[in-house]
Amino acid sequence: MKKTLLLAVAVLLVAMPSEARKKPKFTHETVAVPAVEREIISVETASTSLNLLVTEKGELQTLHYGAKIEDPGAWLQLDGSSEDYNGCRSLTYPATGGRFISEPALHVKYPDGSHNTELYFTGVKKSAQDGFERTEIGLKDYVTGLEVKLLYDAYVKEDVIEMHSEILNGGKKAVELLNYASASLYVDAPEYLLTHFYGAWAKEMLMESEVLGHDTKVIESRRGVQATQGNNPSFLLSLGTKELRENDGEVIAGALEWSGNFRMSFEKDDAHRLNIITGISPYASAYPLEAGATFVTPGMVYTYSAEGAGGASRNLHRWARKYCVYGGGAVNPTLLNSWEGAYFNFTTPVLLGMIDDAASMGLEMFVLDDGWFGNDFPRNGDNAGLGDWEVNTSKLPEGIEYLASYAHSKGLKFGIWIEPEMVNPASNLAHEHPEWVVQSPGREIYQGRNQWVLDLSNPAVEDFVFGIFDRTMQLAPGIDYIKWDCNRVIQSFGSPYLGTQQDRFYVEYVEGLYNVMRRIREKYPRVIVQCCSSGGGRVDYGALRYCNEVWTSDNTDARTRAFIQYSMNLIYPACVMASHVSTVPNHQTSNVTPLKFRFDMACSGRLGMELQPKYFSPEDRALADRCITSYKKYRDLVFAGDAYRLASPYDGSYYGVMYVSEDKSRAVVFTYCLEFEPRTVGSKAFRLIGLDPSRSYKVMEQNVDRSCWWGSGKVFSGSFLAEGGFNPVLPQIYSSAVFVLEAQ
Repeated sequence: MKKTLLLAVAVLLVAMPSEARKKPKFTHETVAVPAVEREIISVETASTSLNLLVTEKGELQTLHYGAKIEDPGAWLQLDGSSEDYNGCRSLTYPATGGRFISEPALHVKYPDGSHNTELYFTGVKKSAQDGFERTEIGLKDYVTGLEVKLLYDAYVKEDVIEMHSEILNGGKKAVELLNYASASLYVDAPEYLLTHFYGAWAKEMLMESEVLGHDTKVIESRRGVQATQGNNPSFLLSLGTKELRENDGEVIAGALEWSGNFRMSFEKDDAHRLNIITGISPYASAYPLEAGATFVTPGMVYTYSAEGAGGASRNLHRWARKYCVYGGGAVNPTLLNSWEGAYFNFTTPVLLGMIDDAASMGLEMFVLDDGWFGNDFPRNGDNAGLGDWEVNTSKLPEGIEYLASYAHSKGLKFGIWIEPEMVNPASNLAHEHPEWVVQSPGREIYQGRNQWVLDLSNPAVEDFVFGIFDRTMQLAPGIDYIKWDCNRVIQSFGSPYLGTQQDRFYVEYVEGLYNVMRRIREKYPRVIVQCCSSGGGRVDYGALRYCNEVWTSDNTDARTRAFIQYSMNLIYPACVMASHVSTVPNHQTSNVTPLKFRFDMACSGRLGMELQPKYFSPEDRALADRCITSYKKYRDLVFAGDAYRLASPYDGSYYGVMYVSEDKSRAVVFTYCLEFEPRTVGSKAFRLIGLDPSRSYKVMEQNVDRSCWWGSGKVFSGSFLAEGGFNPVLPQIYSSAVFVLEAQ
């Protein structure tokens, strides 16, 4: 049998053509990568350096981000011959494919089904811009023609580096971007403590810290809008320690400039290095990039400080006030908002009475909140009217112009609430343009707060939303303030306008929002805009490029606000933090706190009121007048001063924060007791380290006849106040004190 088989095979081989009997020859042509010279690229601020290495193979690697290195060229002596287990060192913008097998910043699917991208250095260019120095680095995949431009904007004085990437499809066919991060940053330290922020409605921006292990930690939002109400796109990274330290130690702070879905990953590898990749979330967002097209990612802001979390925060705050927050951190007016004082149940006489009270208390603006619009579907609750932005003539027969003129006649500015991205099913708009609603064919359009989301990926909807703002501004001469709300997340996402390209939806929605905001700012550069999203659901540096402030939380309880506002201050400056005094029991928590404690908490941000003033007792009214008057004398420090956090509410019974003028000639100190302390404790020492130790300061407690500190009205050196001499007596829960310091 065996002989028969061998004979048969031999016959077949003889019968086959000689070409077929030859051994197959494997051929593979490799696209050549142009040779480059090793060089160091440095991005520098006053106190920090980001050092990148171009290897002899043309790879771009991150060597250092942290304290400034005066001789970065010394890195060229580094031995670059060895390779990691993963096949490469710390690539500055790692892509899926080639030798790299860890978390990528870039993942592209090509028309032939390939997922491999290998980026090589093509050149670097530096230029001086308005307020910053730009470094532009080119990378290219020579097989596909895909190009990436990495841009680093160094704000020298503020010690901030803003990074983003631009991805160009240099091929002949469309590709799919599966991951498209703004930035990737490698850091190297013995230990990493990640502090980030989580929450929900009425409990936004709560702080959480964890030591990172050898795995990938991800902070992400998939909410579409209200993207920051769950997690905030920001963090602090403490290096070489397991605790968050306020005044010493190395800390990196980062924040993404994006108002939609985001993803931040922290991957600690087997060599203990940490790769931080940040940008738009790729969730359901494989982005098609046509031949010749460029995708520009949002900015990622970084700062480094060797002065702990406090130093990192102050860097971010200075940068934000000067370059990011719309209006440059200018002082915004104190105000009375109608919401918790009247809700939907108001008439013109009710509002006129509130305006009278606001003016007589020394407030500077009245804001008419929800409920002023809708006739066929009147806005008497949250179940109707959104989308139909005409004045409700039953409630307000005299119109908005009458109210605004009355407020102006009393010396007040006038503001008004809108929620232009949303529509109630019970509205004319929903009946006339059902195709404008975010929806998935054949599926239920889920409601949240009795409303649907309008599809801002559609240019027609962009025009409509801009028109809402535009028409609202025309309701009365001199509308000074718009409260822009957004009260639900996106569910069962989809866009009739985008057709088969639904992967673009989440990105195009945010771009549509930004298109509207750009148009608004071109036409209305001076109007104050508050970014409200059911409270703090849209707190990010992308939105703040168009908005003067944010509504920190719908939760106005002063005790809860201590935790929210402390955490917010770690990343965002106090000038953007709207903080209101409301009634008790608090409408969100039912907590009862003293009026002075509520004022002292609200005065550490942009002061406002959220109640019906006519219910004040004479004593409460006198205290309110007193607090408002004193706030207006020191609020410039809150808006423009450097923040020094004196005690964390997360660490004990006390909370304290201080704002110091740039020249250290003035300061305001806020101190609070959040838990009962026994009499044996006596007083709490706060170290006022932000002062000039060599100068003398007069210290005056505000809004009291008898001070809780023995030194009020006296003069002390900055060194005495910094070393424990400032010890106000705050023994009872909800006791608080505000002090103003002036150099003598």
